[in-house]
Amino acid sequence: MYTVEDFDKLKQKILKYVFYKKRTEQEIRVKFQNEESDILEDMIEFLKEEKYIDDADYINRSINEFMSLKNLSLKEIKYKLYQKGIDKNLLEDYFNENYETLFNYEINSAKNLYKKKSRDMDEEDIKNFLYKKGYTSESINKIFLDD
Repeated sequence: MYTVEDFDKLKQKILKYVFYKKRTEQEIRVKFQNEESDILEDMIEFLKEEKYIDDADYINRSINEFMSLKNLSLKEIKYKLYQKGIDKNLLEDYFNENYETLFNYEINSAKNLYKKKSRDMDEEDIKNFLYKKGYTSESINKIFLDD
């Protein structure tokens, strides 16, 4: 068992870590893995209840940020979120619920890359580049058909 002081001390550390930047549950577990497991589990439950960590919200915020700032394939987005320890089922649910928006984003992202690369590369090289970046055949074919 642990003391209230121990809990408050860890709470301060974790809140500082979470307030600096939004974190996933897994990131907190990894960062504070050397702490006593009972206190860490209780702390994670507290953070969830208080909505300081919410992996579903993290997915939504991250994807909106990616969509506004970067040209990524959906595969790249999934990979980045898996690296943060996001639950696969939670992520798949989000992608299923927002499929149309995400698919349109991927097509626009591929178009942006196509425009950038078309100055230096031929169509076949651009297609290969997009495949390597994780774009779907459907997205790639769509940009070449619309062109």
